Amino acid sequence: MVSRSFHPYHLVDPSPWPILMSIALLSSALGLVLWITTGETHLSIPLFLVVLISFYWFRDIIREARAGHHTNRVQKGLMIGFILFLVTEVMVFFSLFWSFFHSSLNPSIELGSSWPPLGLNFIQIWAIPLLGSTVLLCSGFILTQSHHAFLNGQKREALWTMLITVLLGASFVALQYNEYSNSEFTIADSVFGSIFYITTGLHALHVIAGVLFLSIAGIRILLDQLTLENHLTLEFSIFYYHLVDVVWLLVFLVYYWWGS
Repeated sequence: MVSRSFHPYHLVDPSPWPILMSIALLSSALGLVLWITTGETHLSIPLFLVVLISFYWFRDIIREARAGHHTNRVQKGLMIGFILFLVTEVMVFFSLFWSFFHSSLNPSIELGSSWPPLGLNFIQIWAIPLLGSTVLLCSGFILTQSHHAFLNGQKREALWTMLITVLLGASFVALQYNEYSNSEFTIADSVFGSIFYITTGLHALHVIAGVLFLSIAGIRILLDQLTLENHLTLEFSIFYYHLVDVVWLLVFLVYYWWGS
């Protein structure tokens, strides 16, 4: 007699994507280091592999969900894993804020004992930064409307509000690019320029990722692949985008308003 144990968990099939993604990410990191140190570009192929592997990996996960393998217990586990991922994102930005406060609360003599450093013209915060902040916060509000519409079975409203959210997120990225183009200081202008561009640039990358995340969720809503019982893609994208909203609000208050 062979004993069988019945459980609500899904044991995934052997997959090549984790090891291939690790290799692709390592290659991308090495290419980024070479680009920063030598100016040689070795990023196109590794980044292409990251995108390609992500596509096939997510395809397999979607197939598992549509096959009924994502039970309630499995969905809870995935949710916990994603929340832990968001915690790591918070820690990354926390370290950048720590660096900012460390340098700004006690500026060194090399900075002229002032913050911002002497001779550095900061961005007018009540122009593009305020407009970008308004656009991003409005997109988060409209995203909440899209979420409620989906939960109430209003597919058309959910899609339209999702589209508006994506367009507003893309508009924020365009405004950020315009701000960088017209700024009078660069990342090489002391620790002020370094920490400013690292933080805001990393946040812009997160907004781009959030816009792509929401776009995929919108496409899956359009194709009726998300149901009220199984819509983790939508939930994850909303959590991620709202985290980006909150981080930017802190960036605007600390870096732009207080720090200037």
